[in-house]
Amino acid sequence: MASSTTADDRGDAAAPDEEFDPDAPLQGDDGKNRKRAALAVAPFLAIGLADVVLLLGWGIEPLWAFAILPPILFCSVLAYIVFSTDFLDDRT
Repeated sequence: MASSTTADDRGDAAAPDEEFDPDAPLQGDDGKNRKRAALAVAPFLAIGLADVVLLLGWGIEPLWAFAILPPILFCSVLAYIVFSTDFLDDRT
């Protein structure tokens, strides 16, 4: 059965006591979570990229230096997603 409420009838932010509304906007839309995620991931990404530069500086064949780049980027993106979506908030 379809719900008779419209987008105008719903409040902007759901109270913690109310039932979960999948159509309601997320509370973290103000950019705080994304900024916190970027600040948390930036040092690890910088260390990984510095490692690639160091390997290239040592004169190792560039293929080997760039072979470690995909895992560095994958882990950084995965960590950014976890921090920005508060995936682990309910576990603390």
